[in-house]
Amino acid sequence: MILVTGATGTIGREVLRRLPSDLPVRIMARHPERVTGAPTAARIVHGDFTDPTSLTDALHNVHTAFLVTNPDGGDDTRFLDPARAAGVRHIVKLSAAAVTDPAADDLITRRQRHNEDLLRASGIHWTLLRPRAFMSNTLSWGRSIRSGQVVRAPYGSSANACVDPGDVAEVAALALTGRDRDHAGGAYTLTGPQALSAAEQTAQLAELLGEPLRFEELTPQRARAALEARHPTDIASALLESARRQHSGSKADVDPTLPGLLGRPARTFLDWASDHLDAFRPDPTART
Repeated sequence: MILVTGATGTIGREVLRRLPSDLPVRIMARHPERVTGAPTAARIVHGDFTDPTSLTDALHNVHTAFLVTNPDGGDDTRFLDPARAAGVRHIVKLSAAAVTDPAADDLITRRQRHNEDLLRASGIHWTLLRPRAFMSNTLSWGRSIRSGQVVRAPYGSSANACVDPGDVAEVAALALTGRDRDHAGGAYTLTGPQALSAAEQTAQLAELLGEPLRFEELTPQRARAALEARHPTDIASALLESARRQHSGSKADVDPTLPGLLGRPARTFLDWASDHLDAFRPDPTART
């Protein structure tokens, strides 16, 4: 039995699409009604990191679990303790590439490091997936592109070796099933095939759309205001600190791990964007 958490999120829903149909899958979600794209035979159950009884039920008879840390700030002990008690043998955890950077000390990275330490100390076999930024983060630009043909972001010239979430999910599926080899003890940094800046991504989107998009660099003050409109202040501060670190070049390295695991090149931003163009197509009515 494979348990998938985070099934309504960026990676979790992609993992579900890549799991073989002949394996038993259980999906844990705080809001089961929001789960889409689940395998036909998969069972969807309610589970909440703050509800120990729901976790005990969800983890019953589970062999391997895909763990996406709950974003509420609590640590993974809440999941790991009932997982160990239920006899779970292997946990594949979604972490972040920043944990390997000694200069990264923002709140989000510190939490990820702490949760990695908890998993390694749990006695359960583990695999760590450490992706760079997801290409899908650019979906947040959709509204301003559709209405005004503009992208706004801080540090527009700083590069990031962002990765297709589908590629990360494919690695997760390999680790969860163990069909190619045993991935226990693996800690995989996962990047795309090239480092791109926000301005370069904007230019590539413009080429695909056939539209004259422009890039507008946000000052740190405007970037903070935009982030605080969507996130708590401490998370907004962590994201700004991460952006400043990217500006220093810390996120531009391309890692060969992902193509080595998948046996093919990592997908490019153009590949990903071509599959999601409808999210960016300008709305002539809105512009008028």
